[in-house]
Amino acid sequence: MVLRKVELQYVCGITSKLPDTGQPEVAFAGKSNVGKSSLINALMNRKALARTSAQPGKTQTINYYHINDDLYLVDLPGYGYAKVSEEIKAKWGKMIENYLHTSPTLRAVFLLIDIRHAPSANDVVMYDWVIRNGFQPIIIATKLDKIKRSQVAKQVKLLKTTLNVVPGTPVIPFSAQTKQGREEIWKLIEQFISMPAEETPEQE
Repeated sequence: MVLRKVELQYVCGITSKLPDTGQPEVAFAGKSNVGKSSLINALMNRKALARTSAQPGKTQTINYYHINDDLYLVDLPGYGYAKVSEEIKAKWGKMIENYLHTSPTLRAVFLLIDIRHAPSANDVVMYDWVIRNGFQPIIIATKLDKIKRSQVAKQVKLLKTTLNVVPGTPVIPFSAQTKQGREEIWKLIEQFISMPAEETPEQE
C-alpha cells in the first residue's frame, strides 16, 4: 500500500451518529494498552496521528482514519480497563456493538492481543462477540519485540488455544518498534477491500 494521504476524518463519541462513509472500512479492536494506537501509527507511517497514551482507557471514541481518499481504518475504543466505571464500560460496549451492527461497508475486524500473555477473559469475550456479530477476527499479536524469538511459536499457540480460534484464522505477530508484521497486515487489508462486500469471507 502506497500511502499518498492519511487524515483523521471522523471522531464519534457515545452520543454521535456514526457516519456512512460509503467506502470500505477495516476496524481494529483490542483491550486498553494493547498497542492499538501504535499499530495504527505504524500502518500509516505516522508518529502521532493516532494518539498514544501511557494511561489505559484513553481512547473513548471511534476514530476514522481516511487513507488515500478510498479506505477507512477504524479505531474502536479499548476495552477491559479496570479503572473505568461499569457504566462507561457498558457505553463503550454499546458503541462497538452499534458500529459492528450498522456499518454497511465494514470488511474486516482485526483483534489485537498482547503476545506476552495468554488472552484475558475480556479478550475471549471480545473474540466470541465479534464472531457472533458476523465476522471472523484476524488476530494481531502485538508487542512482538518484548519477547525472545524462540518464544514466538509457543505464545502464538497459547493465544490460538485460549481464544479457541476458528481454524485457518490468520495470526500476525507485530512489533510497532521494528514494524515486523506491517506488510502482512496491509496485504490482508488490500485483499478485503478489493472484494465486493457480499463476498467478504468475514461476513456471514
